[in-house]
Amino acid sequence: MTVVLRDARRGDVADLLRLIRDLARYEKAEDQVKADAQQLAATLFGEGATAHAMVAEQDGLIVGLAIYFFNYSTWQGRNGLYLEDLFVEPEQRGAGIGKALLARLAALAVERDCGRFEWSVLDWNTPAIDFYEGLGARPQSEWVRYRLEGDALKALANSA
Repeated sequence: MTVVLRDARRGDVADLLRLIRDLARYEKAEDQVKADAQQLAATLFGEGATAHAMVAEQDGLIVGLAIYFFNYSTWQGRNGLYLEDLFVEPEQRGAGIGKALLARLAALAVERDCGRFEWSVLDWNTPAIDFYEGLGARPQSEWVRYRLEGDALKALANSA
């Protein structure tokens, strides 16, 4: 059972959406997924797309994904790579697929001279935390992440 890592293609959108929903279900947030196939196709593969996806394929089936984008560190004066989502189907876990996806993204970050590779994980997801720390990643507990969305986002935008 050979696993092939490759950049996602427009034809993978249905599988990407399936895995995104599976991830949301695992994170107890399935009702929060608003993305549909058309949106994913446009935002990942359309003109001006800034997010990217990589998939893990086993025996012709997509069993894992990594969705990422490049950000910027003013302190380092360099780009960074931010992993938005990493998911491997539960029955495929433990076979090195998640590590392979992360290693491929780390190689991309090094190739692009990024100063860092970052992501977020839910505080209750101890299997993922243990996995990441086993790779040498360390939490950035001094930072608190903020988000504006929905009406709050629109209200701030309207105040401009």
